[in-house]
Amino acid sequence: MRKHKSLAAASACVKGGALAASLLLLHGCMVGPDFTAPDAPRVNGYLPEGNPAPTATAEVHGGASQVFLRGRDLPGEWWKVFGNKQIDAFVTEAIQNHPDVAAAQAALRAARENVLAQEGSLFPQVSASGSGTRQVVSNASQNQSGNSSPYNLYNASVSVSYVLDAWGGTRRQVEALQAQAEYQQYQLEATYLSLTANVVTAAISDASLRAQIDATNDIIKSEEEQLKLVQRQFELGAVAQSDVLSQQSNLAQTQATLPPLQKQLAQQRNQLMAYLGRLPSEDRGEHVSLSSLTLPRDLPVSLPSALVRQRPDIAAAEATLHKATATVGVNVANMLPQIQISSSYGRNGLTPSSLFSPGTAAWSVAGSLSQTVFDGGTLYHDKEAAIASREQAFATYKSTVISAFRDVADSLRAIEADANTLKAQLAYEKAAQDSVKISRTQYMAGAVTYPSVLTSEQNYQQAVIARVKAQAQRFSDTAALFQSLGGGWWNRVDQTAQSLPRTNAGYFQDH
Repeated sequence: MRKHKSLAAASACVKGGALAASLLLLHGCMVGPDFTAPDAPRVNGYLPEGNPAPTATAEVHGGASQVFLRGRDLPGEWWKVFGNKQIDAFVTEAIQNHPDVAAAQAALRAARENVLAQEGSLFPQVSASGSGTRQVVSNASQNQSGNSSPYNLYNASVSVSYVLDAWGGTRRQVEALQAQAEYQQYQLEATYLSLTANVVTAAISDASLRAQIDATNDIIKSEEEQLKLVQRQFELGAVAQSDVLSQQSNLAQTQATLPPLQKQLAQQRNQLMAYLGRLPSEDRGEHVSLSSLTLPRDLPVSLPSALVRQRPDIAAAEATLHKATATVGVNVANMLPQIQISSSYGRNGLTPSSLFSPGTAAWSVAGSLSQTVFDGGTLYHDKEAAIASREQAFATYKSTVISAFRDVADSLRAIEADANTLKAQLAYEKAAQDSVKISRTQYMAGAVTYPSVLTSEQNYQQAVIARVKAQAQRFSDTAALFQSLGGGWWNRVDQTAQSLPRTNAGYFQDH
């Protein structure tokens, strides 16, 4: 970051030479600090050891190994890596319908209109006026007697005023508003990124809950068959009634896990509908299944130097810093003399047709210079407050960068760890399934008591649900990585006509 220019440097812009030469220098001078984008962190990666090695493999859907490709660019439509048309349709609908997107587009347009409005201050302001008056002047006021006669007086004039931007204060205001427009642009990209990631994650969570419900129903069916078997054994006198009651209790316990899953699914559907811009009653039942998702093998990992340009939150923080830097210049310029030039030209006549007759013209040219002599320290402290706000914006920028790098590191660790988790959960499920078969066989042979069967069945139930969750987490982790890297917005066009200034609207149109 460049250092602040001093007031002495500003005054140097007007020292020496004739008045005309000094005015030329004034017009080109811009006090205050010039903005320079902060340097990217000087690191080579997001983890101490660099990119993780290829992930573990599990022999189940969603268990493929993933490879991290350093420096690879992100696709604009990153959600297409899952190879699922329903997810593509969900994202398209959300972008078209969600009001947050429309609000972000309108906010960007408003910021751009403000830039154009402020740029108008760099030009002379021209106004025209006309008037007609019928009046009577008292003869007594002129030491005359008798009645005075009424007459008409007409006036038409054009006035021009121009505040000379001697110190660049107006141009700094334009610069600050341009930075605000950039901030709104990156807020728009952040809205797209958050919405698309939320839609994908919600669709995956929906698929996970459906898979958990299906697995629970399969377990319930298996336990119902086991209950029938135990009941037949009891009727033959081979087992005690307590074994039947234990199996009934186990079945009821498993059935009791189903309503909470169904509630979660219903609430997840409501959340997904909200992301799509629909009301809950407009749910048409479209959904994604885990088996229809493709886990991408190759995962792009941007270079750290690129991340600070790709993450919308970092870019927005940089734009805020830019605005704060320009605002310092505005406040420094307010402390210096203000120069204004004005002129007017008009005509007066007793009739409208006489306005352009010889001798009816009147004109004036004036210049003014004003300087605040005493204000109780208001201008000085305004400037100091702007400097403090700039320092705050810089600290906030650094905090945003740190959080962004942490997000990427967390995503990489999650992908690595959750691949190992799925592998372990799959092994646990297979072992639990074998344990159920063995315990049931041993029970029928009288080698173990029924509590051993119940324990193995409960372990298997937990293992199945945990494996389904681990499968879904692999897909969610992948979506989180793309989100943490910025989502590839630079490879697509998110701005629409709603974000552009309107140049063809009626002058007084209000909608």
